[in-house]
Amino acid sequence: MTSNVNPTVRRRRLGQELRKLREDKGMTAEQVAERLLVSQSKISRLENGRRSISQRDVRDLCGVYEVEDQRMVDSLMEMAKDSRQQGWWHAFGDIPYSVYIGLETDAESLRVYEPQVVTGLLQTRAYAEAIIQGALPETSVDEIEKRVQVRMKRQERITAENGPLRLWVVLDEASLRRVVGSRLVMREQLEHLTEVTRLPQVTVQVLPFDVGAHPGLNGQYTILEFTDAADSSVVYIEGVTSDLYLEKAHDVQQYSVMYEHLRAQALSVEQSRQTIEEVAKEYAR
Repeated sequence: MTSNVNPTVRRRRLGQELRKLREDKGMTAEQVAERLLVSQSKISRLENGRRSISQRDVRDLCGVYEVEDQRMVDSLMEMAKDSRQQGWWHAFGDIPYSVYIGLETDAESLRVYEPQVVTGLLQTRAYAEAIIQGALPETSVDEIEKRVQVRMKRQERITAENGPLRLWVVLDEASLRRVVGSRLVMREQLEHLTEVTRLPQVTVQVLPFDVGAHPGLNGQYTILEFTDAADSSVVYIEGVTSDLYLEKAHDVQQYSVMYEHLRAQALSVEQSRQTIEEVAKEYAR
């Protein structure tokens, strides 16, 4: 079942409302958990939108918070109902990073720093296949194909007619030099990257080796920003067995400042395009 309602975003907004109700009541997550005979971690997961929330959960929490406005209760329960619907990505089965896909699908813009490979939203099919196979060597052919299909589907946001995703990417020079798949795959990937950089909504900068030490040495991260003022920005850090989502204003600000330094130290947009074209020609020799 699919819907235009983004379940990930619904869960996140609902969690924010429930957290506000708890804080207005002056209660801790531990106190609420004790009242409902559940774990504190469940309350935390409900509030941060990482766990599916039922209408019964909403009803019980509104009871603890003594919400008297029935219209508010009904609205929150409707959000809970929407949050249990499935997004387009569920058609592909169990996707480990489905929370991120839900956020990305609703985001207005992304700022990405990628130190090792070309970022997923700008990958060709052949490059994506080689990346997934190399990173997950024990993955079946069917699973690799499923992940590639999801990646290609995600890329449709970039060229969507209505509200295309605004994408700013800083790529370390290593991502251009690392031979993924073959030299032919790399040449096609960099030629594709050159063409994509000509889209008005896509900006790509290359961080050259000779910059030396820089704020991105700790690894890849993505900053997601949303149109709705109710949705705060999120920093996403991909992990091997689990991912990290940072939403506190201080954390987002710190990563945003780091990103500004990366953009300042990277080559200009035109210089970056020239560099990508030059490296692509090297793969053609």
